[in-house]
Amino acid sequence: MSIVVTAATGRLGRLVVPSLLDLGVDPGRITATGRSTDRLSAFAERGVRVAELDYDKPAEGVIGAGDTVLLISGSELGQRVDQHRNVIELARSAGAARIVYTSVLRADSTTLAIAPEHVATEEALRSSGVAHTVLRNGWYNENYEQAFAGAARSGVLVTSAGDGRISGASRQDFAAAAAAVLTGEGHDGATYELGGDTAFTMRDLADTFAAVLGRPVELRNLTGAEHRAVLADAGLDDSTAGFLVELDRNTAAGELFTDTADLSRLIGRPTTPMARSAASWSA
Repeated sequence: MSIVVTAATGRLGRLVVPSLLDLGVDPGRITATGRSTDRLSAFAERGVRVAELDYDKPAEGVIGAGDTVLLISGSELGQRVDQHRNVIELARSAGAARIVYTSVLRADSTTLAIAPEHVATEEALRSSGVAHTVLRNGWYNENYEQAFAGAARSGVLVTSAGDGRISGASRQDFAAAAAAVLTGEGHDGATYELGGDTAFTMRDLADTFAAVLGRPVELRNLTGAEHRAVLADAGLDDSTAGFLVELDRNTAAGELFTDTADLSRLIGRPTTPMARSAASWSA
């Protein structure tokens, strides 16, 4: 029986495989998958089985009877429900023992634009009859790496998120949580709301950036309309600018905050603070 990690070439999946190895999982019991096995060669060198798995047309034989499957949500917005269903059906027909799925924080109540595809996938899991666990991942610290680079260049952090709090944690923290659930017992039927231990506002973020950079960072907290105009002036297309402004509106409404502490409980340690992540970006 294998632990099958889908999208192991992605930013989360490529951290899950080493996390499993760090927990002592035999490399031969791990199957790392992606659309191209060429990008999985580093795992193969460590003794991990690698296999091609395309969400649009997942091949039989990659998932076997009794396997545990980590279904990492796809990146192609608008296509993810069908893609996820393809993998769920493959796992069901192969006799997989369990599916672990990476969803989004409070998927069934949030107003985040990306939530409906996750809600539909969670429903597909419930309908599949396969034992499953849902990891509702919150916000990654790394989502602000580009903002950090911009602040380093200009000394300014532009936002329309107001005083909304963000329960950020490193992508490595979320990968460690996935590995813990994949190898642990008692998670069947569970839904975990995952976020960092210490929430921060954009004011906090500007101050953290300033401390890491060793120079002031000005926070410009704009209205949504003002923010959209700034993004347009910076060359972003209307769709992207609109998405980012809507995300900041969600942030202001508290959609990226949770106080469950599920993440630190699963990984058995405190989550990674933003200051530590930002320091790694400046190294």
